[in-house]
Amino acid sequence: NARKKMKPDSFLDSDESNIQFEKSSKKPKIIPDEQANGVYGLVITGHSLAYALEGNLELELVRAACMCKVVICCRVTPLQKAQVVELVKKYKKAVTLAIGDGANDVSMIKTAHIGVGISGQEGMQAVLSSDFSFAQFRYLQRLLLVHGRWSYIRMCKFLKYFFYKNFAFTLVHFWYGFFSGFSAQTVYDEWFITLYNLVYTSLPVLGMSLFDQDVDDRWSMLFPQLYVPGQQNLYFNKMVFIKCMLQGIYSSLILFFIPYGAMYNTVRSDGKAIADYQSFALMAQTCLLIVVSVQIGLDTSYWTVVNQFFIWGSLSVYFAITFTMYSDGMYLIFTASFPFV
Repeated sequence: NARKKMKPDSFLDSDESNIQFEKSSKKPKIIPDEQANGVYGLVITGHSLAYALEGNLELELVRAACMCKVVICCRVTPLQKAQVVELVKKYKKAVTLAIGDGANDVSMIKTAHIGVGISGQEGMQAVLSSDFSFAQFRYLQRLLLVHGRWSYIRMCKFLKYFFYKNFAFTLVHFWYGFFSGFSAQTVYDEWFITLYNLVYTSLPVLGMSLFDQDVDDRWSMLFPQLYVPGQQNLYFNKMVFIKCMLQGIYSSLILFFIPYGAMYNTVRSDGKAIADYQSFALMAQTCLLIVVSVQIGLDTSYWTVVNQFFIWGSLSVYFAITFTMYSDGMYLIFTASFPFV
């Protein structure tokens, strides 16, 4: 009885506590990165992998694998390939990529965050199930270091600008509520609200998210260190989102109170007011569109003909639609549709 109550040593005690933690917690434990003293590699067969993936040994498998420079799983089944990828997703806070060329790699490709298929002699099953595909394995380096970087940077810029322009657009309504008695009256024209995200600001951000590049592809291949900020989520995180929100709040304050102060108590020599609600709304929405267009120009690193056409074209379309809808002839024809005189 005394031997049963005794604990062998602290190492086994820590393992037992880890196993109990895994059983009790709903979310899997994220294993921290450990550095090995030497350079090691792990080779495991499918028969041994079947035992390692069962029960509580999978945690030890991930720990051992993370301390190795390379891990080779040989003679494994398609299901085991997917289980290994799922194991890394479960215990490591990392983005996984799976690459294969045959039908036996389909489950692994679908399990990973990013699936890459090689079109070769094994058929097209892997290509049809993947996110990206190419003809030779050597193109993987260019996919990651060039196109992967560009895609990540474009997506981050798209998200930052999308949040900014909508914060600046929406919060003007909030400041206007203090002067309208929170009556739900919109500060903009109804047609401007409808066309803002649909026409006026959709194509410029689309052009930036398709064509923007921070550096040339040759520099991306010569300096792989440029790939590191994407691994560390430096271009878009919680702090970047807070900065976008604060910039949107600041822009909305300027976009509302500067036109409000400029048109406050403006009267002509005969005592009649020059500015009214519609004039103020038109000035505020015009300033808003110019500001967000200038902002996307500042965010654009790689200018193309398409970017120029989208940005200047969106501004031109806005003024064309505005002069058309607010003209006397259009108002007389469609009086109920255009309440702005």
